[in-house]
Amino acid sequence: MKTVRLGVIGLGNMGSAIVRGLDGREDVELFGLDADKDKMQALSEETSLTAATSLFELLEDAEYLVVAVKPNQVPGLLKEACTRLRPAHVVISIAAGITLEQLKNCVSGVCPVVRVMPNTPAMVRSGVFAMCVDDPMLKDDHKAFVSELFTPLGEVHQLSDGLFDSFTAVVGSGPAYVFYFMEALMEAAVTLGFTRDMADKMVKGLFKGSTALARESEHHVSILREMVSSPAGTTIAALNHLDRTAVRGAIIDAVRAACERSKEMG
Repeated sequence: MKTVRLGVIGLGNMGSAIVRGLDGREDVELFGLDADKDKMQALSEETSLTAATSLFELLEDAEYLVVAVKPNQVPGLLKEACTRLRPAHVVISIAAGITLEQLKNCVSGVCPVVRVMPNTPAMVRSGVFAMCVDDPMLKDDHKAFVSELFTPLGEVHQLSDGLFDSFTAVVGSGPAYVFYFMEALMEAAVTLGFTRDMADKMVKGLFKGSTALARESEHHVSILREMVSSPAGTTIAALNHLDRTAVRGAIIDAVRAACERSKEMG
């Protein structure tokens, strides 16, 4: 069994989630680098991660490089890395807004690049990932490894680079929309007399059960919604109010705004 040497640059929420998701695999040797030395040391004690002392040391140790820093830091980091990058390296970026073409330019075409967009539920191994493996420099074994790399952390969807802004707006930002609605329901529950602890538990249970039903049911979510909406009942009264106040349109407009912002960031 060939062992793949994987380096993760940036050990924040997503970077550390990737490390934890791959920890224990006999075919992957993990290396990491982060400006926060204490965070890096703690993760290396928790997992099999080997902490690097510098970017150049990491580039010597690893062949696959997951770039998990903030988008505005990516160009500078890759420019610095360029002096040590080799054709055998594969750079995997999870930065929002940085296109495949921009990544190729950042590495000066020295090595193949992969664009990935995750979302935060990957931290509990329930993420949804978009992946673009359209760089002609990628070999079949590169594509196979990268495609399975994120599988332990959730669903992986291969998309063209042109769909990434849309994916970012719907799925990358999506957890915030869900938490926003959960928060509103919790506030409504408190308004109606429940304690905050009760509201928290009940709303979390509501979302857990509803998403499980949506996944496991053979029906489309529109049908599932109709199943709850009895004639002249409480649910249809609430849904009518949401429609009268254009909540559906506001959600669509919000996602479009996120998509436009993603394009601007690129």
